[in-house]
Amino acid sequence: MRFCLLDRICSLDPDAELTAIKNVSLSEEYLADHFPEFPVLPGVFMLEAATQAAAWLIRLSEDFAHSMIVLQEARSVKFTDFVSPSHSLVMKVEQQKRDGREVSMKFEGQVDGRVCVSGRLTLQCYNLAEQDAELAGVDRQVIGHQRAMAALLTRGMTPAGVEA
Repeated sequence: MRFCLLDRICSLDPDAELTAIKNVSLSEEYLADHFPEFPVLPGVFMLEAATQAAAWLIRLSEDFAHSMIVLQEARSVKFTDFVSPSHSLVMKVEQQKRDGREVSMKFEGQVDGRVCVSGRLTLQCYNLAEQDAELAGVDRQVIGHQRAMAALLTRGMTPAGVEA
């Protein structure tokens, strides 16, 4: 992950579901070009927020067993409303099925109770060292970075996912 689109993980039920928030601010650079007269969160960023939330559900459920969690497929994605600055996109992902390295999820993003985006994702999990043993150190570095990010994103949560 090159950037973290999510601002906070609100709740976690390991191997089942995760809820996260993406706050949209007018100061975000991409809004200057994405309809300057009518700034909205681009649909691809909504999909990225869903993908990142799904990846965090896997990481936190498996105690960071894989350094790489990547989007393999997005299906049935529906964009039904805009997300404008000063609003928060609440993204909920639910694990549907796990088959080896592949994890299937369904997702829904809402603003003020209105569904803005929904669909299904398939993610693939792996470690770089599985292809090249010399990359085990990179796996450790990536997982260390992910653990640090998780500490920031989950601040205020207890392990059971209940707000402290």
